[in-house]
Amino acid sequence: MNIPRQRGPWAPALSVVVPAYNEAANLPALLDEIDAALRHVDHEIICVDDASDDGTDAVLAACAATRPHLRVLRHRRRSGQSAALRSGVKAARAAWIATLDGDGQNDPADLPRLLQARADAAADVRLFAGWRVKREDSASKRWASRFANTVRARLLHDATPDTGCGIKLFARDAFLDLPAFDHMHRYLPALMQRAGWRTLSVPVNHRPRLHGRSKYDNLGRALVGISDLRGVLWLLRRGACAVADERIARDVEVLP
Repeated sequence: MNIPRQRGPWAPALSVVVPAYNEAANLPALLDEIDAALRHVDHEIICVDDASDDGTDAVLAACAATRPHLRVLRHRRRSGQSAALRSGVKAARAAWIATLDGDGQNDPADLPRLLQARADAAADVRLFAGWRVKREDSASKRWASRFANTVRARLLHDATPDTGCGIKLFARDAFLDLPAFDHMHRYLPALMQRAGWRTLSVPVNHRPRLHGRSKYDNLGRALVGISDLRGVLWLLRRGACAVADERIARDVEVLP
């Protein structure tokens, strides 16, 4: 007799990963908006609490009580947005991941637009990056981001106008193959291209922050960004990763 296949765990069509640090006031409405935007898509939501101290864990626990598709992870100590993003992606059950920042400035209504872009794109496009055409931030923050994007684009040649946007869609396996380091989420297009995949920027909405305050200041982000940029340049200069396609498919023997 043949050995029957074991039924695996439920696998949604999309996993939405939301890294959050001290966003207790923003998350309930954001979760409602995600569910509304994806009402026709089988999905799960994974919120990663990066050791918040404002009651975010209690808020997420209350939200999870009424949302069976919401999973909550919490870091034991604060580890940063890139670490929270990676924790969520590793826990995700879907082959494709959508990400949004926990502050509510990314608009979940743009998620179907990213999914449509994926449906229309070639198979080797593994990252769809949000492009905030109209930023709803302070003038100083917009200027700093514009300057940083200009410098990064000239050095990395990643053809991406906005790498700092939190709303993205990418293949889980491609992401987990990337080198992991702090702030790597700001360099996903260049890292994906280094790995042999194509990327695409998609115009998206951007909203003002309603509660709380930004976790980044312009000076701190600039100082860290210089070190990060040097590291990514080193990775790019060390050569691209190889992508192999299987050319001959062989039958797999069924165990008796």
